[in-house]
Amino acid sequence: MILVVNAGSSSIKVALFASDLTEVLDGAVSGIGGRARLKLGARDEEADAPDHDAALALILAAIRDAGHPVERFGAAGHRVVHGGRALTRPARVDADVLAAIEACIPLAPLHNPHNLAPIRALGRLAPRLPQVACFDTAFHATNPEVAQRYALPAGEEAKGIRRYGFHGISYASLTARLSSLLGSALPERVLALHLGNGASLAAIRDGRSVATTMGYSPLEGLTMGTRTGTIDGNAVLRMAQDHGIDGAARILNRESGLKGLGGASDMRALHAEGTEEARFGIDHFCYWAVRHSGSMIAAMGGLDCIAFTGGIGENDAEVRARICQGLSFLGAALDQDANEARTTRLEVGGSAVPILIVPAEEERHIAGEVLNVLGQGVC
Repeated sequence: MILVVNAGSSSIKVALFASDLTEVLDGAVSGIGGRARLKLGARDEEADAPDHDAALALILAAIRDAGHPVERFGAAGHRVVHGGRALTRPARVDADVLAAIEACIPLAPLHNPHNLAPIRALGRLAPRLPQVACFDTAFHATNPEVAQRYALPAGEEAKGIRRYGFHGISYASLTARLSSLLGSALPERVLALHLGNGASLAAIRDGRSVATTMGYSPLEGLTMGTRTGTIDGNAVLRMAQDHGIDGAARILNRESGLKGLGGASDMRALHAEGTEEARFGIDHFCYWAVRHSGSMIAAMGGLDCIAFTGGIGENDAEVRARICQGLSFLGAALDQDANEARTTRLEVGGSAVPILIVPAEEERHIAGEVLNVLGQGVC
């Protein structure tokens, strides 16, 4: 069995996979440090989880109760948000890898410490269990240097201030499955749209990322649930002057995006509200998705396929339709009935490019990477 762990600031999500990558069960502890809750299979109960160590222990105990003790696991895989410039492929966790993840904490202070917590905790609870770290930034390490560099002096670049991109595990999973879903060779130039509370685009040429919308942090790029997306640096400086650095960071990351424009960070809530502000929030999201799509298409020199993933990308027919309408000048033509039915293939006959929904399978992809790193015999 392979345990896959995805730790956030106040939650730990897990999934357990057999060696053939069949998912056996999944679960989570949410509300860590507050009113925590454990969910695993049919279990849904309040929990005492003051920190990530306690949360992981609760999950492992629940998995044991479900008949899968940690002693029977073959390996564990972890999502780590930031690998920096050094960690550009999945890696077996050892002292050097731990040190490299720690070194990236200044680049991802809200994410990497929480990603590290269950790696360390599992190392204490099951010291012989091999662990593999997969990095959300790694898929975009193939972007050309001209795409990764900001136009900053060399001293600032040396601090690690450059574009990294995120959602890489999602994009890698999408790329690995796209050919099978199409029943043909992987298209040369794929516009991939990971749309959710966090949202980004990727230009994937010959299976490799050549451009993406997120940059130094997950703030850059599209309008998101609570993040502004791209904003002029001098506007950020003005906000820091008015609100202080912490206040500006709070507004930019937690109070902006759909929430700031429409009053709610959830796209479903905006559709339901139907107010002028809510409609403008949706308009803003779709406009910038189309506009940034043009940048991605230019970066890969054309378009051969459009692929939607993520919570909004998979479930919001109106957003998909509006984005495809914005790209119709390139010959993208959506079948409205297929779009409403959320079938895998969405294009009409005669569309210049295939249009697909590719359900996110990040946990399964991580499990597959564990097997790639450690070998098929580990489980």
